[in-house]
Amino acid sequence: MSKTKVCVARGDGIGPEIMNAVLGILDSAGAELEIIEVEIGEKMYLEGHSSGIAPEGWDALRSAGVMLKAPITTPQGGGYRSLNVTLRTTLGLSVNVRPCASLHPYVTTRYPDMNITIIRENEEDLYSGIEHRQSAEVVQSLKLISRAGSERAIRYAFDLARSESRNRVTALVKDNIMKMSDGLFHRTFDEIATEYAEVKNESIIVDIGMARVADTPGRFDVIVLPNLYGDILSDITAQLSGSVGLAGSANLGEEFAMFEAVHGSAPDISGQDIANPSGLLMGACMMLRHIGQPKVAEMIHNAWLVALEDGIHTQDLRGELTEELVGTQAFGQAVVERLGRKPRRLPTIRYSKDPAPSVRPVKDLPFVDKQLVGVDVFVDSDLLPEQLAEKMQQLPGGWKLELIASRGVRVWPDGAPETNLVGLLGARIYHPNPDPTSVAQLLIVLSNRKLPWVHVEQLRMFDGKSGFSEVPGS
Repeated sequence: MSKTKVCVARGDGIGPEIMNAVLGILDSAGAELEIIEVEIGEKMYLEGHSSGIAPEGWDALRSAGVMLKAPITTPQGGGYRSLNVTLRTTLGLSVNVRPCASLHPYVTTRYPDMNITIIRENEEDLYSGIEHRQSAEVVQSLKLISRAGSERAIRYAFDLARSESRNRVTALVKDNIMKMSDGLFHRTFDEIATEYAEVKNESIIVDIGMARVADTPGRFDVIVLPNLYGDILSDITAQLSGSVGLAGSANLGEEFAMFEAVHGSAPDISGQDIANPSGLLMGACMMLRHIGQPKVAEMIHNAWLVALEDGIHTQDLRGELTEELVGTQAFGQAVVERLGRKPRRLPTIRYSKDPAPSVRPVKDLPFVDKQLVGVDVFVDSDLLPEQLAEKMQQLPGGWKLELIASRGVRVWPDGAPETNLVGLLGARIYHPNPDPTSVAQLLIVLSNRKLPWVHVEQLRMFDGKSGFSEVPGS
């Protein structure tokens, strides 16, 4: 078997310690890897690389196409963007996969029958990080949901369920409130579900859905979510299964894949040889399956389970069944000593010889007719709604003020006196036949009237359907 190139980043804090333990296990198990070391994290930030990785590091990543990453530290203070977010968005890692299974009774949990895989859209949503301060009182964070991003994550969730003979895929959304953004995710889920008749599907409002996961996680199989909800729920499920420190994670794209532990760099315990390497080890097992070495992954995973059954535990797993409390490197050696053995009580791991599911290209969307009908103009102003409305009367060029809103609630005309106002009002203005030039002319008129507009959104129809939210009022 030819060796597969894999970039290895040892990271910060406990990262080098747990990576040493994991690489020792991989080598002893016979993993065919050509290791390419890549420096990332705090050192690179402090050397002036704003992304946390040097240009030659990017070249190495693109050459290999696979990365095993230990946790990193982002320096405190402004100006440093999360390297995890940068890697995901730059390398198109559109799908995050996090299995969360109980290891009862060897890892303490109240949910011994739990076995959930969380699939999370990984590039967009509020994690796009597009924010603006619009007035003295109001900041904005843009939530971006795309058809393409939703499709990649949702289709992967169904492909995973099919490949692992799982019974159900559940989507968690909040489309009773965010009818357009979460609504798009929900509609995409319903469309793709029709292609997988053998897999049951359901969608649940995210708040009650998370409550049900926390109460009865055993009823769920595969859960797929937009980015923010998925980040929250995947930590919840990892903790419910026993410990966030045991969870591995895969970040997958069409051209690149990154595997990691889900926990942080824990600088407070670095250098003490007490960190648990299990999360990174589980990420490495996911990597081995991804690169076509499932038998090695299976052997390592089963040896890890045997070590836990034998009561070989790191400090974080101390419990009634602990037989020997060990450090990071000793735990890694305990796994090595059990290579080739199968667990006695915990389910034996059997990885399929078939390739793991991959992120598939999205389908081309049909042509959509788009028609501009007006604009929402947001004004940084302490004027009362009726005062702003007075200044927006008799607009030239066919523009007509329809309403004024504060934080999405109509406050003119016929606004409720109880509605709380902030120093940012949104004016919805229609035109019988607008174009970009007439929009620019409108903004000039508003500026001349001393109305400091800070944000404009076009109101468009898509195939005759409204592409903007309604504004509720009293």
